[in-house]
Amino acid sequence: MQTYLPFFLVGLGSMAGGVSRYGISLWTQNISVFSIPYGTLISNLAGCLIIGLIAGISGKSELLSSEMRLLLATGFCGGFTTMSSFIYELGQFVQDKEFFFASSYFVATLAGAGLAFVLGLMFSDFILR
Repeated sequence: MQTYLPFFLVGLGSMAGGVSRYGISLWTQNISVFSIPYGTLISNLAGCLIIGLIAGISGKSELLSSEMRLLLATGFCGGFTTMSSFIYELGQFVQDKEFFFASSYFVATLAGAGLAFVLGLMFSDFILR
C-alpha cells in the first residue's frame, strides 16, 4: 500500500488544483477589462506563488514532508497550473547559476508551446476535412 501513496497524493492534489482552477475561471468569466483570460492569469500567477513558497519552505526547513510536497507542489500546483512547474524548474537552473540552460529552457518552452499550438490548429484542420 505504501507504494501507492505517492500516486494517491498526487491525484488528490491534482483534483483539488484542477477544481480550483475551474472555480477561478468561472468566478472571473464576466470580467471584460482588456479581454484577457483572468482565470488563467490568476491561476498561473497564484500557482507560481504557491510553488515558490513550497520550494522556499522545503529548501530552508523540514516543515513539509516529502508527502506534503507531492500533494501540494506536484499534485495541487500541477493540477492548478503547469506554469508553476515550469517556473520552478527554470528557477532551479537560475539558482544553480546555469544561465545557458535556463535561457534555453525558457525559449524552447515558450517557442515550442506556440509552435505546438499552431501545429495543433493545422492538424485539426487536416483531421476535420
